[in-house]
Amino acid sequence: MYPDMRYEHVVYQNPFLAIRIWQIDGPAEHRVSDELRMRIEQNWQQSRYSGWHYHEEVEFLLVLSGELTVFCKEERMALRPGDVVVFGSSEPHTTLQTSMEGLSYIVFQIDLRKYWDPSTLSSMQHFSEVIRPLSSVNYIFRENDDVRRRIEELIREIYDEMNEGRVGYELAVSSAIKSMLLQLLRSDARQQLHYSNNSLLTRLQPALAYVEERLDERISVADASRLVNMSYTHFIKTFKKGVGMSFTDFVVLKRIKKAEQLLLTNDSLSIAEIAESVGFTNIGHFYDMFRRYNDCSPKQFKLKLQENSG
Repeated sequence: MYPDMRYEHVVYQNPFLAIRIWQIDGPAEHRVSDELRMRIEQNWQQSRYSGWHYHEEVEFLLVLSGELTVFCKEERMALRPGDVVVFGSSEPHTTLQTSMEGLSYIVFQIDLRKYWDPSTLSSMQHFSEVIRPLSSVNYIFRENDDVRRRIEELIREIYDEMNEGRVGYELAVSSAIKSMLLQLLRSDARQQLHYSNNSLLTRLQPALAYVEERLDERISVADASRLVNMSYTHFIKTFKKGVGMSFTDFVVLKRIKKAEQLLLTNDSLSIAEIAESVGFTNIGHFYDMFRRYNDCSPKQFKLKLQENSG
């Protein structure tokens, strides 16, 4: 996607939650030189992003001590203890340790696609980044101290839950993630997340129900478009605008999520049987799509879940 940047492959601590969260501690001697910082800032001002990185996951950073300067295409931000910043999915960014003292911060990466389901679809489409990256809401952390502090608390809570692994930690983490998103959505005074037309989702409901009810069958774009009385081309464009992803990607996502549920709850079905039950007639294609969303095979996914629950 970005030939002059590094793609970062994120390995999840729990594939079902699709997150990675850890703390980075940098001693004072890791501070970049003034010369290097000036060169990076000049490159950013001239829209040269060589050496930056990106990943499919949304990323939150929380500074615990020291100072961290972060860059995305639109802005540069100096973060101090208690400050939070977010980068959108596949949004290029880079960071520099700029404090004279040591630096400590938490990195929280999450694949929000895992949290799309029929009950939250109307709200989650605000985070689809169809028009602008999620970093457009960073102004909230600068202008609303209450929200910034609440997001800080939630990130710390997720970090503690993932490290302690107490019974029910998955519920606690999932709840905290949705609380973070709710904080952003309701605090977005500039309406950066409110670009989608909710009436589109209402009109698309027959197509969404069609997908949910037929995951084990052949799903046709033409049939879905007829259900909402749209032409094939108009339906494709409307679906992407209303839902935040293409119809094909939505169908694959729903099938993989159903397969994950079966892997977690049904020990009597083989992987081939699970693939067939969610509409994959080609086992190789099922494996390819499963790896695309989980970075592991179905068998590895199940083993990881068993390890985490043990």
